[in-house]
Amino acid sequence: MCFIQFNGACFASLSRITEKSLNSVLQLQHLEDLVLEGCHGIDDDGLSTLDQSCKSLKMLNLSNCQNVTHTGLSSLINGTEQLQQIILAYGSSVTSDLVKCLNAYSKLQSIKLDGCTVTWSGIKAMASLHSPVKELSLSKCLGLTDDGLSFLVQSHKDLRKLDITCCRKITYTSIDIITNSCTSLTSLRMESCSLVPKEAFVLIGARCSFLEELDATDNEIDDEGLKSISRCSKLSILKLGICSNISDEGLAKVGSSCSMLKEVDLYRSVAISDAGIAAIGDGCPALEMINIAYNDKITDNSLVSLSKCRMLKALEIRGCLGVSSIGLLAIAVGCKQLTVLDIKKCFNINDNGMLPLAQFSQNLKQINLSYCSVTDVGLVALASISRLQNMTILHLAGLTPNGLAAALLACRALTKVKLHASFRPLLPQSILGYMEAHGCVFHWRDKAFQKEMDPKGWKLHFGRSSSEVP
Repeated sequence: MCFIQFNGACFASLSRITEKSLNSVLQLQHLEDLVLEGCHGIDDDGLSTLDQSCKSLKMLNLSNCQNVTHTGLSSLINGTEQLQQIILAYGSSVTSDLVKCLNAYSKLQSIKLDGCTVTWSGIKAMASLHSPVKELSLSKCLGLTDDGLSFLVQSHKDLRKLDITCCRKITYTSIDIITNSCTSLTSLRMESCSLVPKEAFVLIGARCSFLEELDATDNEIDDEGLKSISRCSKLSILKLGICSNISDEGLAKVGSSCSMLKEVDLYRSVAISDAGIAAIGDGCPALEMINIAYNDKITDNSLVSLSKCRMLKALEIRGCLGVSSIGLLAIAVGCKQLTVLDIKKCFNINDNGMLPLAQFSQNLKQINLSYCSVTDVGLVALASISRLQNMTILHLAGLTPNGLAAALLACRALTKVKLHASFRPLLPQSILGYMEAHGCVFHWRDKAFQKEMDPKGWKLHFGRSSSEVP
C-alpha cells in the first residue's frame, strides 16, 4: 500500500489487495484519487462488507477489475460526494444497472470505458445521465455502433474529449452527428476507425474549430481532409501515422495554418517528403515532438528544416534511409532541447553524427542507435552527455567490447541499456556489477540481424505504433 502526497491531495495506488484493506484506505480524510487497477482480489461480495465511505474521492480507477459489477461499484462509491472521474476500462459489461450507479454524482465529468462490451441499455442509461460529462472514452468498446454512439453524443453536447479508437463499426454517420452535436470538442481520438471514409474528415475541420488534438492514425483521411482540419488554429497534437492518402499538399496547409502544433506523428505516411516537413519546420515553431519513421522520401533536407524548431524535444526518424550525419548535425546545432532521439536503421548515420550530439545535445536522455554505422569512437563521444539515461545499442557492426565498456563507464547517469546478448560474456563482470549497483538495468536481446521488411507487412510484425517496437 502506497500513499503519496501531491499538491495537497492524497493518492493511493493498490495492486495486490482485497477489500479488507479498503476500509482503512477509505478513512483517509483527504483521499481524492484511488487506483485499484488489476486488483483481482476485489469482488462484489467483499465490497458489500465495506463500512466506510470516502466523501472526498474525486477519481476512481477500477480498470481490469473483472470481478466487480454494478453491485460492487455501488458499494464502493456509496457516500462519495465529489466524484468527477471514473475509469472502468476492461471490466464488466456496460449495462443500465452499471450506469445507474453513477446517477447520483452531479459533478461527474469523465467516464472511461475502454475495452468494455457496451450494451444498448447501457448506452441509453449514459445518455440519461444528468452530470456535465466533458470526457468520454470508448476505445475498443465491443458493441458500439453508429446508432449507439450517435444517440449518446446527442445527449452530451458539451463533450470536450472523445476517444473512439478502434471502434471499427462506426461510419460517416457517427462523425457527422459527433461534429454536428459536439462543436466544442478539443480532443478527438479515432485511430483505426476503418469504416470512416475520407469525406468525414472534412466535417471535423468545418465544425470543430476548437480542436486541439486529433488522432487519425491508420485512417482514410486525405489532403482535402487535412486542408479542412487546418482551420483548427488551436491544434497542438496531430497524429497521422499510416495514412497513405495524405501528401505534402495537405501537410503544407497544416504547417502554414496551425502554428501551435507541438506534436506531429507521420509514422509510415509514405507519401510525405521533404517539402511537407519543410512546411512544418517553417510554420510550427513550438514543435516539440515529430515522428517521421519509415518514410523513404525523407532526406537530410527534412532534418535541416526541423532544426528551426528550437523547442524540439523528441525526434523519431528510424528507418529513414535518406538521412545521414549531415542532417543530424543540423538537429544537434539547432535543437538543443532534444531529449529523445531514435535513429534506428538510419544506416548512413555514423560517428560524424555522434560528435555534434556530444557537443550540442547536452539535454539528451534517450537514444536508439541500433543498426546505425556508429563505432567505438562515436559511442564514447556520446557517453560524455551527462544526462543520458537510456540507450538501445543493437547490431552496431563497428562496436567492440572494449569500446562498449569504456562508453558504459563514462555514462554516469545511465539507468537502462539494451544490448545484444553476445556482448554479455565479453564485458568484465566488474563493470556490469558496478553499473547495476548504481541503478542501471541491462536488457539483453539475442535477436538476429533484422533486414528491412516489406512495408505492406508491418502490421503483422509491429502492431499499430512504432513506439511499441524495441
